[in-house]
Amino acid sequence: MSLPYANQRPFMRSTIIRCFVYIIFLAFVYVVTVVCNILLVYIIAVDRRLHTPKFLAVGNLAVIDIMLNTSTIPGMIKTFLFKDNFDNFIPFNLCLVQMFFYYVFGTLESYALAVLAYDRLIAICFPLRQNSVNTLRSMSCIVGLTWSFALGIIAFATGIITRLSFCNSLRVFSYFCDYAPVFRLACNDYTMQWSVASLLTFLLLIGPFTFILLSYVTILVTVFRMKSLDSRVKALATCVEHIILVAVFYIPLITIFMIGFYLRLIDPDQRVLSLSLASCLPPCINPIVYSLKTKDIKIRALALLRKK
Repeated sequence: MSLPYANQRPFMRSTIIRCFVYIIFLAFVYVVTVVCNILLVYIIAVDRRLHTPKFLAVGNLAVIDIMLNTSTIPGMIKTFLFKDNFDNFIPFNLCLVQMFFYYVFGTLESYALAVLAYDRLIAICFPLRQNSVNTLRSMSCIVGLTWSFALGIIAFATGIITRLSFCNSLRVFSYFCDYAPVFRLACNDYTMQWSVASLLTFLLLIGPFTFILLSYVTILVTVFRMKSLDSRVKALATCVEHIILVAVFYIPLITIFMIGFYLRLIDPDQRVLSLSLASCLPPCINPIVYSLKTKDIKIRALALLRKK
């Protein structure tokens, strides 16, 4: 039995208020992401003392952060503003473009964190060979390879979606053209798309995360072999900001994908909300963490503010 309309009005009003608050929150996150990451890139670009492999990797992460939230948050705000409205309609080709850019920059975010773990691994475990192994040129090559790989693998994954036929529902239950919710709408067999999605989950999310964990196991073994307590503390202190970024990015996403994609134990509404937060918060937090925790960035940011 349905409730009378008069009794539904408080519920509708509270839902509208929550939606409005969430839209303001998303707009705030986007502004902070763009401003802080542009400031971070500017500081690294203008200060020649920061033209090192580590800060090349940090600058790469900042650029990816801007692009990731730009590809998602404006669309999320539009989706929540025009919920259950025809204005949320998106052409199929535009849907594929949105899907491509989201997964490209999500993949690059994952690999950028792995590249930063590689930088810490070389600096702590092989300090005498750091300047010969981890050079600006080698880091540029690594960053270039991650971009090429991400663009290629996501282009293939997005391209095979065009092989599907959609004859029933065209309603994607997500805040963007998400890969799994789209191919599950197909009328024909989507075994290939499901297999590719499973492979990509491990290759682009679990793989880099495993590399980061193994890197930190190696780092911890090296650190505990150091005789000086002061040296141990200094070595671990250089990893704090990276560990925070890894936890903020990987733990929510891996949990959502594992529970939602494979076990399907998560409520669809909770999945959409959790995935949207897990996607947009790390790019906002990354520059703040690096600005507050990295002495070089903090000094130059304060000097820039005083100058302005």
